[in-house]
This record gives sequence, structure tokens and C-alpha cells, in this order.
Amino acid sequence: MFDNNSDIEKTQRNVRPQQVFERGARPEQGPMQMQMAQKQAQAAGRPCPYCGAINELEAMFCAQCGQPISKMICPHCGAEMDPDADFCESCHHYIKKDVCSFCGSHLSGIEPYCPDCGSPRGGIVCPTCHTLNEFAFCKKCGAALTEEARMLVKQLQLNPDYQELLEIVRDYSNLENALPYNSERDIVREQMNARLRERVLSLLAKDEGIEIPVIPKVESKRMTREELEEQKMVKIKMLSAILDKLAVVPTSSPVKARNFAMACKPQGVRLAWVCNYKHAMHSSPCGCAKPHLGGKWVVLGKNSKEEIKDDK
Repeated sequence: MFDNNSDIEKTQRNVRPQQVFERGARPEQGPMQMQMAQKQAQAAGRPCPYCGAINELEAMFCAQCGQPISKMICPHCGAEMDPDADFCESCHHYIKKDVCSFCGSHLSGIEPYCPDCGSPRGGIVCPTCHTLNEFAFCKKCGAALTEEARMLVKQLQLNPDYQELLEIVRDYSNLENALPYNSERDIVREQMNARLRERVLSLLAKDEGIEIPVIPKVESKRMTREELEEQKMVKIKMLSAILDKLAVVPTSSPVKARNFAMACKPQGVRLAWVCNYKHAMHSSPCGCAKPHLGGKWVVLGKNSKEEIKDDK
């Protein structure tokens, strides 16, 4: 006769662990099982690093949040770039062959000139500083190089904020060029010169028969070095507030964003462009790969040692 208990024990010994798991509760997953599960999920699609949504393997942007989830290679230097970037910050080249770098119009990729703005694909040499540029504004001196760029500047000149910006820049430039008092001796010498001026003008008036001449006083604009620095700081704060108002908001076109920022840049004060892409400091948005994410100009001042990312 068969021993029923012995047969049951043999059957239990021969059952594989997988069969036991299938019949009853599954054990907790260990690190190896978790890694296999993640690989299976990735095989089914590409997870977005920003929101975690699973996208198709060939997707360049997340279908849920719109962020780039893949990389492309710069055709000039081979550096990795985000797919929505139009400028390589490694080799400083514009890379989009199907978008005009001057006006943002669509190109087929073979035209020598843009059919909309007429700009050459090889770039424009600035007539002021002779720098070769791939954009509508000179990256070195800021001059408008295309008709559209010049029209954009004219439109901005009607903006009250831009008018106030230019006025503050003029005041700041005058303070930068002002000669401060270096000592008490300078103050005494200026007072003596003022009295001498009044005496000479009085004598000339009397020679012309004017017994009691009225000599207009000239107010001195000179100040001590401390007063001068204080006045400059006030102007810098005012300038920063206006530049905040003229900041570039996120938009769809890198070219349009770059042109607007360059049109807003005033001359006569040292500025840098801080982008929202990497929060890096550039000499201008012409050195930023993704200016359409927004950014603004900041005042560096004359003796600033802030590091600018794309200065060579």
C-alpha cells in the first residue's frame, strides 16, 4: 500500500517556487525584480524626466508636459543639445536649417537668401564693428542689421517704459563720466573760480553802462566721490526696475524672442543677459540656446567681475 503522507511530502518537494507563487500570494519584490520591472516599463515607452509620463520611444518631447525628453547632436561640433534649441552654446553656431535666424520664417533648407526678409544664410557683416552675425542684431555692438530689426527698434521707441529706460541710461552715463571732488582743496578752488566769474561779468556789465548787473549763478554739479557712488546706485536700481518690465516672457519662437531682447538693449551701460533656460549670464541672447524660455537684461556696472558664460 502507498503511504499517503509520504506521497504528499514528495509532491510538495517537487513543486517549483513559481507554481507556489501562482497558486497563492506573491512575495515582496526584491531589488532585482524591481529593476526588471523598470526595464519592462521603459521597453514599453520613454519616461519623461520632468513629469514621469510614458512616451513613445522615438518621441522628442513629452506628450503630457511638453518638455524635451530626448537629445539631438550639433551638426558642427557633435555636442548634445535639447531638440527645441536653435543655437549651440559649445561651438557658437546657429543650427536650424529650416528656420531663418534673422526673422524666424520657415525655410526649405536650400535657399541662399530668406524669401521673407532677404537675409543671406551665411550671415551679415555689421557695418559698424565689422562683426559677422547670424542674427538680426549685432552680437558685439547691438546695431540693427535688418529692416525688420530697425522697425522693431522704432516701435519700441514709442513705448513709455523704453523712453524712461533711455532717460535713466543717459543720467547714469553722465554720472559715470562725472569728475568728483577729490579733496577739500577742489571745493575751495571751485568756489574761488565762481567768485572770479561773477567779478569779471560785473566789470563787463558796468563797462556797458549797467550799474547793478544781475549775474546768473551757475549751480555746480560736482559732488564728492561718496555722493557720486550713491547717485549711481539709485540710477542702477531704477534701471533694473525698468529692465524687469521689458523682460522677455516665454514664447514659441527663439528668433522673435532674441530680436525683441536685442531691440530693448540700451547703449551706454554694461549689461548682461540672464536666461531662464539655465539661469546663465550671457553677453547677449545671441549666445543663448533657448531665449524663447524668457530672460532679462541685468546691470553689471563698470567694474563688475561677474562671469559671462559665452565670452571668449
